[in-house]
Amino acid sequence: MNKPKFGVVVFPGSNCDYDAFYALRKILNYETNFLWHKDTDLNGSDVIILPGGFSYGDYLRTGAIARFSPIMNSVIEFAKKGGYVIGICNGFQILLEAGLLPGVLLKNNSLKFICKDVYLSVENYDSVFTKGIDRDKVLKIPIAHGEGNYFTDPDTLKKLEDNNQIVFRYSTKDGKIIEDVNPNGSLLNIAGIINKEGNVLGLMPHPERSCDPVLGKTDGSLIFNALANNLLN
Repeated sequence: MNKPKFGVVVFPGSNCDYDAFYALRKILNYETNFLWHKDTDLNGSDVIILPGGFSYGDYLRTGAIARFSPIMNSVIEFAKKGGYVIGICNGFQILLEAGLLPGVLLKNNSLKFICKDVYLSVENYDSVFTKGIDRDKVLKIPIAHGEGNYFTDPDTLKKLEDNNQIVFRYSTKDGKIIEDVNPNGSLLNIAGIINKEGNVLGLMPHPERSCDPVLGKTDGSLIFNALANNLLN
């Protein structure tokens, strides 16, 4: 495989689709195309990005309507065949609604929208999305959400731990996992998880907003580049 081809899905209400496109195509130099929510053709994409925003206005609940858009039928089939999918913020919420990842995302325990940089500890260095990232590296990536409080039942939570499906946790600058730095109340400080097969990643932080050196932070590029490099090997 040459460099992987990314497809960024555009839903009505998406507002981070262009951020993802710009980061992937203009900054990281990957072939990247937009995929319209009413289409069913994934245009030969190797990786699908479900971006952040407020798909379909977040009516009913976050991600609930987007899950039934025509493009998602193709994304679900793609993922079940082993295709790589990354859901960012609202995209994570859509993955949960679609059943591609377990659990739900509740309102932040503060009941406030939170927009700030956070630190992430990488908990699984064996995933295709993280293999190759420096094991001493704590990522600095922004969040921007009102419903990022990850919750699931005790049995599912145990399975996530046992199967090493928790990929990112909110941490201190030096990687300590403590409640004081949990921005939304997520169980076990969970910021991102993968499915059991390891090809679908959902995370609340926005790696696409941490790729451009002009912004003074590039840790998000480590996730995209790790995936690209691992797909090539």
